[in-house]
Amino acid sequence: MALSFCGSDDGVNAYSVDKGVLNNGCFVDALNLVPHVFLLFITFPILFIGWGSQSSKVQIHHNTWLHFPGHNLRWILTFSLLFVHVCEFAEGIVSNKMMGTDHLHLYMPAFMGFVAATTSVVYYHNIETSNFPKLLLVLFIYWVLAFITKSIKLWKYAEFKVGPQHLRFCITALLVLLYGLLMAVEINVIRVRKYVFFTNPQKVKPPEDLQDLGVRFLQPFVNLLSKATYWWMNPLIIGAHRRPIELKKIGKLPIAMRALTNYLRLKDAYEDQRTAEDPNRAPSIWRSMYRAFGRPILLSSTFRYLADLLGFAGPLCISGIVKYLKEDGEIDRPNETYFGVHFMSSTKLLQNTSVLAVLLFLALILQRTFLQASYYVTIETGINLRGALLAMIYNKILRLSTSNMSMGEMTLGQINNLVAIETNQLMWFLFLCPNLWAMPVQIVMGVILLYYLLGWSALVGASVIVLLAPIQYLIATKLADTQKSTLEHSTDRLKKTTEILKGIKLLKLYAWENIFCDSVEETRGKELTSLKTFAFYTSMSIFMNAAIPIAAVLATFVMHHFINGTGPKPSAAFAALALFHILVTPLFLLSTVVRFAVKAVVSVQKLGEFLQSDEIGDDSWRNGDMSVTLEAGKKHLGVTKAINRKQPMRYKMDNYEQPTRRQMRPTETEDVAVKVSNGFFTWGSNLSTLSDINIRIPTGQLTMIVGQVGCGKSSLLLAMLGEMQTIDGRVYWSNKNRYSVAYAAQKSWLLNATVEDNITFGSPFSKQRYKAVIDACSLQPDIDLLPFGDQTEIGERGINLSGGQRQRICVARALYQNTNIVFLDDPFSALDIHLSDHLMQEGILKFLQDDKRTVVLVTHKLQYLIHADWIIAMKDGSILREGTLKDIQTHDVELYDHWKTLMNRQDQELEKQDSQTTLERKTLRRAFYSRETKNQIDDEDEEEEEEEEEDDNLSMTTNRRSKIPWKMCWCYLSSGGFFMVFLMVSSKLLKHSVIVAIDYWLALWTSSKTNQSASSGVTSNETSLEYKSYRKLFIILCAAGITLCLITSLTVEFLGLSAATNLHHNLLNKIIHAPIRFFDITPLGQILNRFSADTNIIDQHIPPTLESLTRSTLLCLSAIGVISSITPIFLIALVPLAIAFYFIQKYFRVASKDLQDLDDSTQLPLLCHFSETAEGLTTIRAFRHEARFRQRMLELTDTNNTAYLFLSAANRWLEVRTDYLGAVIVLTAAGASIWSLRYDLPSVGLVGLGLTYALTVTNYLNWVVRNLADLEVQMSAVKKVNSFLSTESENYEGSMDTSQVPENWPHNGEIKIQDLCVRYDPMLKPVLKHVNAYIKPSQKVGICGRTGSGKSSLSLAFFNMVDIFEGKIIIDGIDICKLPLQTLRSRLSIILQDPVLFSGSIRFNLDPERTCTDDRLWEALEIAQLKNMVKALPGGLDAVVTEGGENFSVGQRQLFCLARAFVRKSSILIMDEATASIDMATENILQKVVMTAFADRTVVTIAHRVSSILEAEQVLVFSSGILVESDSGPNLLAQEESLFSVLVRTHK
Repeated sequence: MALSFCGSDDGVNAYSVDKGVLNNGCFVDALNLVPHVFLLFITFPILFIGWGSQSSKVQIHHNTWLHFPGHNLRWILTFSLLFVHVCEFAEGIVSNKMMGTDHLHLYMPAFMGFVAATTSVVYYHNIETSNFPKLLLVLFIYWVLAFITKSIKLWKYAEFKVGPQHLRFCITALLVLLYGLLMAVEINVIRVRKYVFFTNPQKVKPPEDLQDLGVRFLQPFVNLLSKATYWWMNPLIIGAHRRPIELKKIGKLPIAMRALTNYLRLKDAYEDQRTAEDPNRAPSIWRSMYRAFGRPILLSSTFRYLADLLGFAGPLCISGIVKYLKEDGEIDRPNETYFGVHFMSSTKLLQNTSVLAVLLFLALILQRTFLQASYYVTIETGINLRGALLAMIYNKILRLSTSNMSMGEMTLGQINNLVAIETNQLMWFLFLCPNLWAMPVQIVMGVILLYYLLGWSALVGASVIVLLAPIQYLIATKLADTQKSTLEHSTDRLKKTTEILKGIKLLKLYAWENIFCDSVEETRGKELTSLKTFAFYTSMSIFMNAAIPIAAVLATFVMHHFINGTGPKPSAAFAALALFHILVTPLFLLSTVVRFAVKAVVSVQKLGEFLQSDEIGDDSWRNGDMSVTLEAGKKHLGVTKAINRKQPMRYKMDNYEQPTRRQMRPTETEDVAVKVSNGFFTWGSNLSTLSDINIRIPTGQLTMIVGQVGCGKSSLLLAMLGEMQTIDGRVYWSNKNRYSVAYAAQKSWLLNATVEDNITFGSPFSKQRYKAVIDACSLQPDIDLLPFGDQTEIGERGINLSGGQRQRICVARALYQNTNIVFLDDPFSALDIHLSDHLMQEGILKFLQDDKRTVVLVTHKLQYLIHADWIIAMKDGSILREGTLKDIQTHDVELYDHWKTLMNRQDQELEKQDSQTTLERKTLRRAFYSRETKNQIDDEDEEEEEEEEEDDNLSMTTNRRSKIPWKMCWCYLSSGGFFMVFLMVSSKLLKHSVIVAIDYWLALWTSSKTNQSASSGVTSNETSLEYKSYRKLFIILCAAGITLCLITSLTVEFLGLSAATNLHHNLLNKIIHAPIRFFDITPLGQILNRFSADTNIIDQHIPPTLESLTRSTLLCLSAIGVISSITPIFLIALVPLAIAFYFIQKYFRVASKDLQDLDDSTQLPLLCHFSETAEGLTTIRAFRHEARFRQRMLELTDTNNTAYLFLSAANRWLEVRTDYLGAVIVLTAAGASIWSLRYDLPSVGLVGLGLTYALTVTNYLNWVVRNLADLEVQMSAVKKVNSFLSTESENYEGSMDTSQVPENWPHNGEIKIQDLCVRYDPMLKPVLKHVNAYIKPSQKVGICGRTGSGKSSLSLAFFNMVDIFEGKIIIDGIDICKLPLQTLRSRLSIILQDPVLFSGSIRFNLDPERTCTDDRLWEALEIAQLKNMVKALPGGLDAVVTEGGENFSVGQRQLFCLARAFVRKSSILIMDEATASIDMATENILQKVVMTAFADRTVVTIAHRVSSILEAEQVLVFSSGILVESDSGPNLLAQEESLFSVLVRTHK
């Protein structure tokens, strides 16, 4: 048949124009072609030229540019236009079929219009990105022409009485409207930008964010299509495959999302509520949140409503398709012809199954796009809110009154909770907030539709769902409670584990590992019990979610049968099935949302209390607040117009600078720096802590404040700094001094930063000055020990320094700052005598006094009073005396004499104090010695790995990151037990088969002949019988489905539980029995992480992820299976879809993992910054560094928010893509079934079944990927735990049997050391080489040598704690290497240099095995000089010892450790530098005790101070692992050149 434009029907001359040109329909259609062709002719050359030269264009930031006015509207209109063109084309094709010959003019213009519309939007996008608005004129002309030609067509239709009842009329009318609107948009662009018809076009600059190439988050700047599909994320997500995403890659946040911008918004909303009439009224946080962030939430809710309404299109389209499938063939041919062509009626449109399929597809695409948009907007708003709240909390912390912190009204814990928990609760509440008002609407709509489909019986099903919802809520609350108790138990378990790990050396030496291991296992048992409850409730919740739709369907269809006597029609049945699935989700979520809402209310309450708490007094000189920045910030809140590039957003935040020192001119030298007159100060309880203070601090001199402990010396310093509340009186600062005060607090405070940063503290770095300060504080030796020198991270997360080292760094910080006044609060408290003297001489007298700085020093060391220029003596919160030392000597003889006696007493104590620093340095050195060797070994391993990888070049590295850790999954599952795994797999498969069977049976039932005949009123006995059998089987299947749901949900949870139990048990046993070397080279934090974070993930996070993953995967697979079995042709379409899905999930998993890591790693510094600020408040305020810290906090918050924002945008990226895939699956399934029905393949009911299943796929596809990604991250916890499970245990067996060892061994205490060689690890050099010695029974032996000579290693060798690879130690005739470790270690005693006590009772600390009588314990305490002290404690032997024995002094702890050794009546006692931390008097007593109480035992003393072993019967002197001298003490001393006498001389 010939193709002709106007058709060639018989007897009609299509080309005649007798009745007027415009009355020929074909001509009008041809006219419509003109604008489209015009546009294509003009734009194609421009586009090709543009694309050709695109590379040469200097592109600004990823070709995003300023949007023209009406950008979004234009995109929406163009998309509507495309849709209408498709309808027009389809209508043309259908009408064309009605005609005898082909009429090209019916659909050709529509096709061209589609092409032209697509071109227009591409063209527009290119103009926009290159910012060349003049070219928009072409589009303007096109819209005008198209508008005119379509209007002519519409006018002619109206003339010929073609009305809205005809589809073509409606389409044309719509097109006229759209072209008109597009024309209006174009005119608007001309009006605003004035690019044509005006003399001075408007100059625009791109937004500042786009000029700053650091901003990589482009969501606000890209065009609408890219916004909706997250297209701009592609390079990032696909690039993650080649190299991991780093912080540099995700850049900075756009200005509108930065914490500062949002803080100013929230603060304005908060402060505006304070009215003039009622300035003290607490502003409502809810209201300020609404004012600052209400609009985006409304926008998100709108999107949400649209998505929910579109969601109902799915079931309705299915019902339509199933209903009209059969009627498609019989097309009656009405003869509605005008202009000689056929016109289709409007009502026919929605009865065409193909149209319905396409509509279903479009509705799904739109619904998913809106839903993701809604999620994105809420998440972005939530992140903005969190940033604002964090900044608000931080500013409040900086102004908190100190008394709040010290009086315990605001603990650090509370502040940390506010930051870590409450802000996140509010953020999550915002995420879920639109659900609160969207869900009720969704539920009501769903119920109405069900009623429309199935009548009253539907309400029964709906009521099942609604009635079971409160049970869901109940379960949810129960879950929250159980989680709390689980948390308590796990905190308890962690505390115990930490104690064990800290005292592991002692536990091993005393052979107590198992006792402590059991106590942890016991706590773990309690934790597991509450985890069991947790697992039970979780599985109930999962069960409810899976079983409710089955129950509802059962109730509905059985009721329908009873009411109507028949089953429902297939069309209604499957639409109802889909609706039930839609309804369950909001009800399931509702309980979560309600729970979050309740939590949010509590959080807001806490926040409100915190923001209302007391602030520090506003003194006249305290002006470092944000008053400056508020004005500057206001103008940024409007639209970000182009701001001068040179001075970007950071504006006045940086305006704080270190005040420079002013040279004093003679006229300025006032003699008083600070003066307090008539001062009464308090810490907040209105009782004055300091009363009647009248003092002056002379400028440029050294003032000392002395007095007893607790007389208010530190308080006086803080009162001068303005930290205390003033009741009366004033503090006067001489005007040039109160910029900033260098202040070293009594409790040292370090930042989480390098040593250098801690000392310079934000001041400019000057090498010379830095060196001088370090020497003055004698920090160089300590810095040399650190692995990276002064670039080593210290502080909470860094390396643990000892008290003295921390204190010296704080003093160094105060010295380094360039300030006129220095306050030092007891800087000597943790230092030994040498360091104190050095610091006093070099630091305070030389460094500070030479600089003529005013120094105020609080101290207990009275021997320094002679250096003071001015002395303030305090007593009980008031001033006792003030003046120079001479004044006091003449006026207050009594006080002076009192000081003198105190000084003498101090001098005696000083002799023994020298050792403390060396001890501290030694512990530090040991820590690093062991860690470095570990690092070397690690490095070697890494090098080997790298070499292997390089061979496999790139392919290897890309692959490595996208593989799923199957090995770890298997490891996890197998630790859960094979039976449980088998049970889980089989029950899961059964459950899903039954669910498919239920729906399949429903399909057969509804489309069976019996059902049809019953509905037509013809019933016979057979049919009713057959009918009953259908119903019976249906009920049985449903019941089976519900039971299986219960079984599967329980098996998964309990599989997870048994895996967690086994993994933790094995981990604990492995670690506790690991050799001591393992603890030297593995940082404590790393081991603890396995027990805290990783165990928590294994306990609570993996089971639900695993459950969700298996469920969604099986659902998708069963759905695809069902569709393929109904319409096999679907399988062909499945191949490309599967490939697409594979790539999407592969790229996403890698990127998601990286972003997740970034989010985690950026969160920690933020939390640490908050807690360290709260701890160091007084210091920060004294230094006046609030602005610097605030800036740092804003940076950290923004970094964390960027990572989080990218992570959630990546999730949206994935979901949009998987949702579109799902929509394509629905479309192909619908298409395939419509096509197959032509050949009468499946029954109608089965088509409904297939489509319902296709709909569920869209919901679950993205869950598959998300859960895979989550599981991958969580499996790393199993991997880490597993890596520890491969550690070698110590060999506990020994080659002798316990029965062969005599009961009372060792009875004499004779020790023979033969050719002993010892090393810590086969990889390392030996620490003792070929040592030979003989120790007689009950001999007192001293071992000495320089640090690192191997003294302590020998003590460990006695206990077989180190690798004895040559030679042997024989005690009482038995080689110790042959003994079982438990026996050997339980028969010897040792006292370690650092005293370790465990929390519990005193009795538990002395005798955890509970084998001794009370008398024996009292006896031991008496020997250790502790009896009287313990008697005085409440509870005596059962008195409490806190964690680490903190409630006793170091000396007392050491004595307890001694008593512990006495309790165990062993004939050999080893003392490893045990007297290092005891004062002279106690030590003398100890020496006597050891001589008397241990007269009949062998005592080996490893001496730190040689003076303690001068009298020993035998002295072994070591030098670098070799035994050099061995003789009695006096004999060795007699030899002048012996190493021993040299040591004695140098140590004196």
